[in-house]
Amino acid sequence: METMSPLSFERTQSVAVLGGGPGGYEAALAAAQQGAEVTLVERAGVGGSAVITDVVPSKSLIATADAAVAISEASDLGVQLFARSDSGTPLKPEVAINLAAVNRRLLSLARQQSDDMRAQLVEAGVRIISGHGRLDGTHALIAATGPGGTDFDRVEADTLVVSVGASPRELPSAKPDGERILTWTQLYDMKSLPEHLIVVGSGVTGAEFASAYMNLGAKVTLISSRDQVLPGEDVDAAAVIEKVFKRGGMTVLSKSRAEKVERTENGVVATLSDGRTVEGSHCLMAVGSIPNTAGIGLEEAGVQLTDSGHIQVNRVARTSVPNIYAAGDCTTFVPLASVAAMQGRQAVFHALGDTVIPLERRRITANIFTAPEIATVGQQQKDIESGLVNGYVHKLPLAANPRAKMMGVKDGFVKIIAREGSGTVIGGVIVAPRASELIYPIAIAVERRLTVDQVSRVFAVYPSLTGSITDAARAMHLVQRDEDPLS
Repeated sequence: METMSPLSFERTQSVAVLGGGPGGYEAALAAAQQGAEVTLVERAGVGGSAVITDVVPSKSLIATADAAVAISEASDLGVQLFARSDSGTPLKPEVAINLAAVNRRLLSLARQQSDDMRAQLVEAGVRIISGHGRLDGTHALIAATGPGGTDFDRVEADTLVVSVGASPRELPSAKPDGERILTWTQLYDMKSLPEHLIVVGSGVTGAEFASAYMNLGAKVTLISSRDQVLPGEDVDAAAVIEKVFKRGGMTVLSKSRAEKVERTENGVVATLSDGRTVEGSHCLMAVGSIPNTAGIGLEEAGVQLTDSGHIQVNRVARTSVPNIYAAGDCTTFVPLASVAAMQGRQAVFHALGDTVIPLERRRITANIFTAPEIATVGQQQKDIESGLVNGYVHKLPLAANPRAKMMGVKDGFVKIIAREGSGTVIGGVIVAPRASELIYPIAIAVERRLTVDQVSRVFAVYPSLTGSITDAARAMHLVQRDEDPLS
């Protein structure tokens, strides 16, 4: 636990926040709630790219894809959809996606969320400046406002919080044009479902969009430079997703690197490093992101950056300059919206002298919104296999769960990782529909250091998918410590 000496509050402390994404929004709100004088500078809108062009619209798109799959698979549960022709004979309707209408809804939801967040900040007393901001030394921000950024507003503050996010990485050999070659922020301008979407990059972003567009009915080819999709994730989870992708008709090109992507008369062509080519109607470039830290005065203020441009922060979001903090994807910490929000709050609490518990990576819960979803928390199986921690693992397929059978769920599992000897839960993986919701009990177990026996004694509703969590925990009580710890 880390604390600072309480500041003298003979005068109101001032906080200036650069960037209104999840980190900047939470920092501004927390600072206002603590009684500070707060100014937020944001160029795109409160919520930043996470709300306007990234997390909110992409997950809304995925929800639409999930609905399409639910309709198309309803017949497996005995639900049949028919329409009657003029002659009275039954017709089986097809699921059709109006992508233009879908995208209008997504962007409308994102704007509504941004407006709601802005209203909360205004109600809390935060001053909001719309414009491009930069640091002016260690105690001030300069915001370029007005038409063409011709007017300037200088804001002095005791504490600065930088939360400028990141932007899609662009390759010179596959330059996005916003029409055929796209970044994930440009997908929402499409008026119709792509006939054949080529996705370059099989990380989280690439896998999520490949899954969504496949389930919306598009032909999808996923180009992965690694052995399997989602490199770095739980191997068993990635294997399930790749199996689902291929079963759904997706072409997955493993160990294939895209050298370049070019427009053709009616689409795109991707050239692989081995000379093969893949032709499609559109291409999504999902090859990582670049922090938006260039040219905003960080180096001049003495803030330490990595070679990649990320801001070096400690576990309370503090930079190398004592009164400057940073949160979100522009930092060296985990690039998740939930983490950015926590960093923003931590930064303000620390700066204003409140008690702060430094962030630990083991406590962070993450989710990949493929279908099915992949949720993880804490230590993973690879940590045991590498000798980083001494533990054992139990994996329970969802196919054995009675509620999963009722719902027609065939793919997925619950995996719990526990410490050898004590049986303390130190991690977990869930692959399932709504895994993002199901992981929470395991996250609590990791946070509160519960044992598998304690988890197993919690009553789960019967039947329920969470029953697989207690079932797995009960099975781990029976594991003999002299057996293979990974059995």
